[in-house]
Amino acid sequence: MTGVLTDKGIFVGGGGEGYATPQEMLLKYGNRHGLIAGATGTGKTVTLQILAEAFSSAGVPVFMSDVKGDLAGLAMPGSATAKLHDAFQKRADTIGYELTYRDYPVTFWDLFGEQGHPVRTTVSEMGPLLLSRLMGLTDAQEGVLNIAFHLADAEGLALLDLADLRSMLVYVGENADTLSLRYGNVATATVGAIQRQLLVLENQGATKFFGEPALDLADMMTLAPDGRGRVNILAADKLMASPRLYATFLLWLLSELFEELPEVGDPDQPRFVFFFDEAHLLFDDAPKALVDKVEQVARLIRSKGVGVYFITQNPADVPEGILGQLGNRVQHALRAFTAKDQKDLKRAAENYRPNPRFETEEAIKEVGTGEAVTSFLQAKGVPGVVERTLVRPPQSRLGTLAPDERRVVVQSSPYGLKYDKAIDRESAHEILTARATAAANEAAEAEARAAEEKREREFQKARRYESGKSPKVTKSSTTRRSSSRSDSVFEAFGKSLARQIGNQAGRQIVRGVLGSLFKSR
Repeated sequence: MTGVLTDKGIFVGGGGEGYATPQEMLLKYGNRHGLIAGATGTGKTVTLQILAEAFSSAGVPVFMSDVKGDLAGLAMPGSATAKLHDAFQKRADTIGYELTYRDYPVTFWDLFGEQGHPVRTTVSEMGPLLLSRLMGLTDAQEGVLNIAFHLADAEGLALLDLADLRSMLVYVGENADTLSLRYGNVATATVGAIQRQLLVLENQGATKFFGEPALDLADMMTLAPDGRGRVNILAADKLMASPRLYATFLLWLLSELFEELPEVGDPDQPRFVFFFDEAHLLFDDAPKALVDKVEQVARLIRSKGVGVYFITQNPADVPEGILGQLGNRVQHALRAFTAKDQKDLKRAAENYRPNPRFETEEAIKEVGTGEAVTSFLQAKGVPGVVERTLVRPPQSRLGTLAPDERRVVVQSSPYGLKYDKAIDRESAHEILTARATAAANEAAEAEARAAEEKREREFQKARRYESGKSPKVTKSSTTRRSSSRSDSVFEAFGKSLARQIGNQAGRQIVRGVLGSLFKSR
């Protein structure tokens, strides 16, 4: 009886007459990438699960995204009381496989921090190219975003979270005239358009993804105490509601592996295996620059000991330049209901080395659930002859975990203390905010000084007119004013009296008498 591993590598299932011939994937060529394709309900998830089990058993850490939630069962052993046990046992007997049940060392991750440890990265690590793809920016908007990144780097401003990027874009907009002379046109309308796309990104939940502590890839590439590779499972059921965020995150993770890992040549087995489920989301409406980047990474990352396996419904979802690099293939059934489906089916069949026992195109249409058309690299990297293969049953549970079971796995993980609590250290947002506050305070102080100086000048100018001061009143001046007023009154009285007397002499006498009388007073 055959186990999960053979002397040569991974036992995938039985092929040939009566499914009695072992179909194996050589561990030596596990880093030559692969493809798992097939229509919904044809068994792709089980194939993905058994490959993850085998790589883990060989001491190879793996990463996979759990789109439907049923890969979480890797953390628990299968059961002889499960509904599919009898069918699995029958299949195991047919292909000569010793069916045993066991769990695997699983670590759960989640961008939203709800079903596993939070996964974070910084805005700087994501870079302007992937961020532009994530936000669907135009070429002009991507250019402005590149300017923002360049300025942040030149001025030592760390871009960690979306608040940092927002503040940096505000800074670019406020200095648009100066920057346009150095870097080309920087329109404030363009900056505003990027800010709106950032708002959309925040509404999709990306705020939790950008920040610290950032994910250390070394934590995913560890071994369990018993020597098995750690199985890293990303909870992606909620993430799939934001397909662009999902695809960009996985591409970022792949790019980080490419940039951080050293060259190892052709190892006896991979150092890490990356399963990219729903791979078509990566290439839907993707610009050529992004597709070229994926192709470059896929071409070169195998020399760093990393195998990449794309899981999708139709091989046509993967660009030709990348499809040609996928040496290990498991093709489940394809349905040909339309002319396009028939064309895609024919193209899929043409990618296999023919087997004289059957027509590949017909086999792809006819294979049932749990059966697949397979081709694995043989000695010297030569593609193997295509074979109809009955895929072995999994050792771990097939299906989801209960919330309590998942919680136990997460709490027993060694990474909770490191990643569960977010850190917000000083970065571009805090620095630029402090600069703006200091500038505003300085401007307010300068304005206050100018107002005070203006008031002082006006006061000094007004003093020469004795503005606001009452003249000094003395006793002598009061007496003089009183006397002059009295004289005027007496004189008028005298004149009136004299007119009444009508005599010149009499007028003089009366004037003299009255004058003497009042003067004596």
